[in-house]
Amino acid sequence: MNQGALFVQLVVDGLATGSIYAALALAIVLVNQATGLINFAQGGMAVLGAYLGMTFGNLAIPAVGPVAGITIGIVASVIASFVIGALVERFLMRRFQGGDPDTAVVATIGLLTLITGLCGLIWTYNYLPYPFYFSAGLSFRIGDIAIDVWSLTTFITILVLMGLLQALFRGTKLGLGLRAVADNPRSAALSGLRVGTLLMIGWGLAAALGSVAGVLVAVKSQLIPGMFDAALVYALAAVIIGGLDSPVGAVVAALGIAVLENLAGTYLDWVGHDLKIAVPFVLIFIVLILRPQGLFGRKSVVRV
Repeated sequence: MNQGALFVQLVVDGLATGSIYAALALAIVLVNQATGLINFAQGGMAVLGAYLGMTFGNLAIPAVGPVAGITIGIVASVIASFVIGALVERFLMRRFQGGDPDTAVVATIGLLTLITGLCGLIWTYNYLPYPFYFSAGLSFRIGDIAIDVWSLTTFITILVLMGLLQALFRGTKLGLGLRAVADNPRSAALSGLRVGTLLMIGWGLAAALGSVAGVLVAVKSQLIPGMFDAALVYALAAVIIGGLDSPVGAVVAALGIAVLENLAGTYLDWVGHDLKIAVPFVLIFIVLILRPQGLFGRKSVVRV
């Protein structure tokens, strides 16, 4: 493969990997926009959604066939994840409302550990295949460039979700209500907004979004409780770099991190495979110095 083709291949592979980071980053942005918190349990909730989708799909496939069964599994996963996310907010996270935000963040870390352990207890820690419409290894070529069908599907899915989330926050009453509740719950309540309901919806939407990411990853790498542990680090980096209040920024940053990591690992000998994980942390350091609110984030103004 010539150098030009190698460069394009690295970019294509980076976009595919970055799409997974972007899916988790979008869910983190969604929770932050609705509650003002960083949800460290997002990776665990995504894994749980994928396990539920696999279970529902395997139960439905013998009765209705593979295509309909897989579709039922994915839809059931999204619905179940929404309900679980809403219940987590109602019966766990709401207990920390009005208290120290750091305590709520620690609670999400504990929730991550709990969900991961439950998934291992119920479904074991063995790799389990996820039933899907096509094989994870299916690909086609454009010249010397190999395009993975899974990668293309993942990339398109994330772009669609990004557009929908951006439209939700910028152009709908629900999105504006979620942002108002995150900025100032007391003022939002005085304005007539149902704060509790909006918080449940925000957490539910984030969990549903995470389940989509869980399904996409499970198709490629098979299911295991800790499959999002590393991806969550990159997703958090993308949120910091892109901006906590910007779905577009989170996606752009996630894609950029993955592409730059691939390029640095290949073209910089002193980085190689072992040190390329440092790329997002270097980017975080630079962005926090030059633009603390993130590349696409808005600067907060506090009136006193």
